[in-house]
Amino acid sequence: MALVKYNDNSISAISSAGQLATGSLVPIKTLTASGSASLSFVDGSDGVVLDSTYPIYKFDFINVHPQNDAVDFQFNLSTDSGSNYNVTKTSTFFRAYNNESGTVSAINYETSSDLAQGTGFQGFNKSELGNDNDQSCVGTLHLFNPSSTTFVKHFIANIHTYHSGDYSANSYISGYGNTTNSVDAVRFQMSSGNIDSGTIKLYGIKDS
Repeated sequence: MALVKYNDNSISAISSAGQLATGSLVPIKTLTASGSASLSFVDGSDGVVLDSTYPIYKFDFINVHPQNDAVDFQFNLSTDSGSNYNVTKTSTFFRAYNNESGTVSAINYETSSDLAQGTGFQGFNKSELGNDNDQSCVGTLHLFNPSSTTFVKHFIANIHTYHSGDYSANSYISGYGNTTNSVDAVRFQMSSGNIDSGTIKLYGIKDS
């Protein structure tokens, strides 16, 4: 692949800054938990964009640490600007895990963690996220075309958890919000207790 090198003459000849290559990942909003009951991203609120501006939205979870032990980090969707988080969802959930001693490991489909036309919160950790000082979870959630009024709202997540029993657990969750209404808010919380600490970053992904 050829390396493009700009010099003073080439830069001065550019009539628009848009002619230089720009990244497709656009930072939108960062929320940081501190004993927070939940963290919510609501379109049009506090600088949050969650509409037709981008076809894909990406959430990054960075060292999300719970107040309580053996809990599930989870999310839900809203179609009414966060008045209700109860979108009907159908999902799949499988994970691989291994303990610190290397004596217990497996990859399983987790039927107790999927949803079949459920309106409750979708979990990421199978209620096993630990709250020791060094325990947390990290990962990503992609939400596709949330403003569509034609299609359901697909999502894909990959989460790594420091399991409360000292396991490494990698979960893969995907599904869809079964609504053709525009999804305009996403909430994250623990199944029990507060989000003690952690950061969630929201990005928009441009078409080109």
